[in-house]
Amino acid sequence: MSPSRDSIELQAISAYTKHFGVPPRAVASAPGRVNLIGEHTDYNDGYVLPGAIDRATAVAVGPRDDDRLVMNPGSAQDASFSLSRLYPSERRAWTDYLTGVASLLQVRGNPLCGANMFVYGNVPRGAGLSSSAALELATAFALIELNGLTIPPVETARLCQQAEHEFAGVKCGIMDQFISCLGRKNHAMLLDCRSLVYEHVPIPPGVELVVCDTGVKRALAGSEYNRRREECNTGVRILSSKLPGIAALRDVSPDQLHDLQGLLDPVVRRRCMHVVTENDRVVRSVRALRAGDLAEFGKLMYDSHLSLRRDYEVSCPELDMIVDLCAGADGVYGARMTGAGFGGCAICLVKEGFAEGVIARLNAGYHGKSGEKATVYICSIDDGARARGIPQ
Repeated sequence: MSPSRDSIELQAISAYTKHFGVPPRAVASAPGRVNLIGEHTDYNDGYVLPGAIDRATAVAVGPRDDDRLVMNPGSAQDASFSLSRLYPSERRAWTDYLTGVASLLQVRGNPLCGANMFVYGNVPRGAGLSSSAALELATAFALIELNGLTIPPVETARLCQQAEHEFAGVKCGIMDQFISCLGRKNHAMLLDCRSLVYEHVPIPPGVELVVCDTGVKRALAGSEYNRRREECNTGVRILSSKLPGIAALRDVSPDQLHDLQGLLDPVVRRRCMHVVTENDRVVRSVRALRAGDLAEFGKLMYDSHLSLRRDYEVSCPELDMIVDLCAGADGVYGARMTGAGFGGCAICLVKEGFAEGVIARLNAGYHGKSGEKATVYICSIDDGARARGIPQ
């Protein structure tokens, strides 16, 4: 069982006090996420169904009497920046997520005081569980609390997305920041990534979520992720010659794409096919959850993974192996890769009481290219970001 959110925050407070010699003034935390279904649809203005998980990043923060941000993630050496000179690093460092958030808070008219910050958490990096969004939201909530600011949650999520675009170089959609900010315990979130209208959808009782990290690390800022965005944009430009009202693939129905697929080269056609059918799967999966039809929900998970493997080509042998192993286990409703792909994690929706059997099967059957076993977690769906002041 992973440490509670309270425990993670207390660890951050303790580490801050030991490192900086005084207690922090505030602490904030934000969760990682899994996406139950709806992959690579967010930056196409589509629908997603993520949930915040019970693994989080905490940031303890206190004021300084100068204009510097001094940050430490548990390393021997601090990273230090002037609030008046916050720029992306040349080599894309972890500090870009923090400095990006601080910079954009100021650009949007929110003056900040200098601050010491200590980062502590247990969201695995590079596993497809959105450690970057957790770090961004924890940073934003900490700085907002420290400086006595009032910023609506949706605006905070969008600011963090912009920070990832401009400082980390990843043209991500809004999903990760949004669910990390606004998640609700025991609920998935149906999010319309165009309008940002959202609804919390209860997850039926009697299920467990198994998350399996392949150990294959991904570089989200790498060429493949951004190339998929360009391929989708190309598809929209071509299809708009026959469908002049469309602004994104979200506006194209499966029937329309079928009729016009001859306009597209094979690669762009496959990319568009995934996004268009994935949006339809999200809508159908919400209906299944509301009806308590977990068998149908699980089938849609498998269909999503197959589409991500064949049409969007963002899976990998390790992810496919995990999904196949889960599919052969007792008590499994469905499984799929989650996150951007090219490695990272797969998720498995399991009947309560069967998770340990699934984990045993994965431990016995999975061996990545390195020969190492996968790391497996049982996760629950948690609340979104939060912050609190610390009495002095």
